[in-house]
Amino acid sequence: MPSLLTCPESNRAMLLWFFRNTVPASILKRAPSSSAGRERVGVEAAGPKLRLFSPRASALSARLGPHSLQECVALKSPTSGSLNFLGSLQVPALQLHVSKTAMRASQKDFESALSQVKLLKDPGNEVKLKLYALYKQATEGPCNTPKPGVFDLINKAKWDAWNALGSLPKETARQNYVDLVSGLSSSSDSSSQVKPEADRKQPGYETLVVTYEDSITKIMMNRPAKKNAVTTQMYNEIMLALKAASKDDSAITVLTGNGDYYSSGNDLTNFTDIPPEGIEEKAKSGAILLRDFVDCFIDFPKPLIAAVNGPAVGISVTILGLFDTVYASSRATFHTPFSHLGQSPEGCSSYTFPKIMGPAKAAEMLIFGKKITAAEACAQGLVTEVFPDSTFQKEVWTRLKAYSKLPPNAMRISKQVIRNREKEKLHAINAEEIRVLQERWLSDECTNAVMNFLTRKAKL
Repeated sequence: MPSLLTCPESNRAMLLWFFRNTVPASILKRAPSSSAGRERVGVEAAGPKLRLFSPRASALSARLGPHSLQECVALKSPTSGSLNFLGSLQVPALQLHVSKTAMRASQKDFESALSQVKLLKDPGNEVKLKLYALYKQATEGPCNTPKPGVFDLINKAKWDAWNALGSLPKETARQNYVDLVSGLSSSSDSSSQVKPEADRKQPGYETLVVTYEDSITKIMMNRPAKKNAVTTQMYNEIMLALKAASKDDSAITVLTGNGDYYSSGNDLTNFTDIPPEGIEEKAKSGAILLRDFVDCFIDFPKPLIAAVNGPAVGISVTILGLFDTVYASSRATFHTPFSHLGQSPEGCSSYTFPKIMGPAKAAEMLIFGKKITAAEACAQGLVTEVFPDSTFQKEVWTRLKAYSKLPPNAMRISKQVIRNREKEKLHAINAEEIRVLQERWLSDECTNAVMNFLTRKAKL
């Protein structure tokens, strides 16, 4: 006779997945094999209960409390052991009698999980620490590195997570990593299915608002609460928006910001979001992303205008030399604090800034991090024209609408004649800047500078 397992609705789906995918068929009744050859266990939902078909199981009825599944399910088997089901779900008391061989994920499963985790939405820092710890335990074994200093907050948190796994076997860590990623994937799929209306409101973009009107494609950075700080996602979305704008019917394209800031530059969580593969892989992927991002501006074929509605920092400033026109509010400022963060210039600014404003003024900004006003930027040639903040939007958009009525092919060809002779050179400069930056990101000086900045920011 089948046994019944009674549990709350919130736990039922989790246990159903667990028994179907984890408990070996040698314990539960075998069901027909799938096309891939994997056996599925005899489990089905029965209202608020689970029905488990298992002639070898005893004492399968257990009521699961709301705290942490304190009562266990006992299954008879020659060997015994326990399993933490998806460590992030905290199910310490779920005891299953399974064989060690059945618990072991293959290397192929592990490598598949490593690829799959890169496609997930951000699961939060706590889960990322668990993934990191399991990855290190699965590949290197117990923690064997010195404990970082108390002020090295990120590496200390990672070390603590890894060290907490103690002597957990590599095989078990590998299995737990695969299970955790599988659970996160299921959760991500479910959340994406229940929000179709939100996707329709802003198809394809979560950090931008992209509109088309009067032959103008407007790309607006839309993280006003974060001062339009540029995340990895925003980098990718701006590239998508530029590629789409290069092919649509618009005559000109405008980049601007929503709220008080144009952009506060890189979101520094970009530097703290370290993947399980380590900081070298993070630096490599970040370098590729930034190189491709700047290349999009170098290659953009239509007139490209920046409407700088407020303060601009870092990457949002350095790429301005690749725009055809830059309009700024009188409230705007321009700041490139690379040396303060142990970094070096990007966005081809090492070439465009000295060319535009002269080497001395460029050095003040790029080496010493001097912040300049909109009026100063205009006097030095970085900004085309400054408008009073109170009338900025009205005056700029009136002018842009007039420009959009000009013959689009003539504007595109004129830009080509002006820009094409330097395009190859700009790509080479971009590649060299990225090479140097990647080295800087891996340096102790850069790491300490970023950590000091984050520590000061946390105290504010």
